[in-house]
Amino acid sequence: METIETLVLVFHVLAALAVIGLVLIQHGKGADAGAGFGGGASSTVFGSGGAGSFLQRMTTGIAIAFFMTSFGLAFYAKEKSQAASGVGIPVVVEAPVVRVQEDEEGELPAFESLEQDSEIPEG
Repeated sequence: METIETLVLVFHVLAALAVIGLVLIQHGKGADAGAGFGGGASSTVFGSGGAGSFLQRMTTGIAIAFFMTSFGLAFYAKEKSQAASGVGIPVVVEAPVVRVQEDEEGELPAFESLEQDSEIPEG
């Protein structure tokens, strides 16, 4: 099970790097304006259609793979957390609220500990 999780994690990191690289390679919406000023030969590497449709399809496919690996890693994390819940992790218990009322002179009474075997040192 751990080898599958490691493979999913490696593929997840590679997909993230691929998406970053493909997004950085793509031209923005305003890049076509430069073609009118002599920059028309910049997008001929991927054929006459330009790099738009090819790079967009690649980015979409790798982004889908990235999200699927994200769901896979979330599944493995959930399985591990359910397995760790039975180990005996202590549960936090809230202490009861103690209401203190002022006396007639507006002074608060001295604090009296409710628990006699407290682990908190008096000091």
